[in-house]
Amino acid sequence: MDTKTILQKEEERWQAVIERDNHADGTFVYGVRSTGIYCKPSCPSRKPLRANVLFFSGTQAAEAAGYRPCLRCRPQGQAAQDTTNEEIIQRMCTYIEGHLEERLTLAQLSQQVHLSPFYLQRIFKQATGITPRQYVESLRLTQLKSRLRDGEEITSALYDVGYGSVSRLYERVPTHLGMTPSTYRRGGLGMQIAYTIVDSPLGRLLVGATEKGVCAVSLGDQDEELEQQLRKEYPAAEIQQDNNQLTGWVNELLQYLQGEHNWSQLNLPIDIQATAFQWRVWNVLRTIPQGETRSYAEVASSLGDKKKARAVANACATNPVALIIPCHRVVREDGAAGGYRWGIERKRRLLAQEKAES
Repeated sequence: MDTKTILQKEEERWQAVIERDNHADGTFVYGVRSTGIYCKPSCPSRKPLRANVLFFSGTQAAEAAGYRPCLRCRPQGQAAQDTTNEEIIQRMCTYIEGHLEERLTLAQLSQQVHLSPFYLQRIFKQATGITPRQYVESLRLTQLKSRLRDGEEITSALYDVGYGSVSRLYERVPTHLGMTPSTYRRGGLGMQIAYTIVDSPLGRLLVGATEKGVCAVSLGDQDEELEQQLRKEYPAAEIQQDNNQLTGWVNELLQYLQGEHNWSQLNLPIDIQATAFQWRVWNVLRTIPQGETRSYAEVASSLGDKKKARAVANACATNPVALIIPCHRVVREDGAAGGYRWGIERKRRLLAQEKAES
């Protein structure tokens, strides 16, 4: 075959790639020098530069040249399945968990699963509700909290979990801890939490907050029990009752409970502690429309693992801000209300009210 014919054939193949022509699938594959990945012509991924593309007669030739098959288009002949993205996310989470001490960038993570950074970010957020970077930060925060509670020195703990410097730690962590790491290590010593307790349609309502946002929303019958729950979380914090400072946020919650406005109108900043998995569950809960419910298994499935229904239930049970994170919208598989940290009757009333208003 002369040079002119070869060039003409390559241009035809490139045109098939540009048009994502599925009729060309099986006739050739193309490799991308910059990524080391090969794809079939109809691959939906972002198109590479022409200068980076090589064409091969088949998968064996591409792999013999050192190229790896694309996980998105499956050029070996396996059709992409709905579970493909779930498998990629699970692999990504496992990789992150084992490399927290390293500097993890989106570009580095995308190379591990042979996807573009843009596509990885999109499917990861669809599956988990958070970005890969937020997942990394959540895991680091979880490990940091554990080490600080055990009394480990801050300098040692921060480097062990992957924070590259003291300044970076203090820049990022207070947003989620509600305090500096040294304060957290001392059980909240020096931290200021204001709280108030008022009557509501569901009994006594406690709202607590730091200067950054709401850190506690509790429902109960006895003020003393609600206060004890708050102090148990921050045993060394400065906690004071303040019936004026939180009036605006309390009124928003009361208006919601009284049916005066929709849950989606609640616009309260929150300042709460959570593990990475808890954040994932709570983010899913906040997408459930008012008047609807999801089973624990359905929430677990949306996170990519049906077997984690019990873990989802535990995340619901540890939700520190009732109503703002609507854990009451998660029910049993048979439609029964299931458990509720603030009492099953309150859960039934909330669900009935939301359904009627919707």
